[in-house]
Amino acid sequence: MHIGPEPAHTQDDIAPMPYIESLQVFVRVVELGSITSGGRDLRLTPAVASKRIKELEAHLGVRLFNRTTRSIIPTEVGQRFYEEAKKVLDSLEAAEAVVANFSDRPRGVIRVTAPLGVGRRIIAPLVPEFVKAYPETEVQMRLSDRAVDLMSERLDVAFFVGVPKDSNLKLRRIAEVDRVLVAAPDYIAEHGAPSSPQDLLKNHNCLLLRYPRSPEYFWQLQTASGLRKLEVSGKFDADDSDVLTEWALAGHGIANKPRFDIAQHLASGALVQVMEDTPPSPSIFGCLYPHRKLQDPKVRAFVDFMTERGQRAVVTPS
Repeated sequence: MHIGPEPAHTQDDIAPMPYIESLQVFVRVVELGSITSGGRDLRLTPAVASKRIKELEAHLGVRLFNRTTRSIIPTEVGQRFYEEAKKVLDSLEAAEAVVANFSDRPRGVIRVTAPLGVGRRIIAPLVPEFVKAYPETEVQMRLSDRAVDLMSERLDVAFFVGVPKDSNLKLRRIAEVDRVLVAAPDYIAEHGAPSSPQDLLKNHNCLLLRYPRSPEYFWQLQTASGLRKLEVSGKFDADDSDVLTEWALAGHGIANKPRFDIAQHLASGALVQVMEDTPPSPSIFGCLYPHRKLQDPKVRAFVDFMTERGQRAVVTPS
């Protein structure tokens, strides 16, 4: 029989609460700015995510967020707790990676991002093959042509086509990607094919992949006198590269595309290459991942797998 005051938190109080999951939810809610987004990121409903936050606050005995109808902002103690909780989750992930290294069996969730075109045509078709080879892994993909922050979004691998900015991330080059300027035969019949960079600038509608901090506000062409940077303009722009392809196919302008991305349209004649003597400079197809992920066998296996298969898909597009 227990004699004396009850402790503030008994084992029974804590046991029903999935504490690690609650920490994960809390961290993602802080980083993404909403319970709905934080829960969705972890494949939880808003109701379950909200319950996890309330359980965590009850367990700690403090309010972790200031809530309004439009926002959820960490309190001062919530911000401090976030910083420490993130360290706990990072340490747990590192510990699991050490164990996985001993077992030599990649396991766990791999969070991946890729541009829309690359993700749909190169990475996504290879994911089932990878998971079949490593059945204890799961792959969560986010496709977007916008730039993402691996660290703040807690992603494992980010694929890209372009020239990445200098960073503390590990870079794996997969292949050099030829780029081409293309237009539909109908566009060329109506407007003619551009004969020079100056003609392109003055007389043609360029289809632009544009979004905040986009690296493609300009095109860089290979000329006889070296690389030439063109500040191209046009009547249409979009943040989805596939939309540019559709516009080009419909005869609305000239697009600057990776060759593998529109190979089938070049083969069918739906698009034709223009300015072949002054093509765009090649891009790098590769991926970025945090240095600490090198210790994680599932990330190593995924990067190695995608490097081998992805290189073949880009260099010899079907």
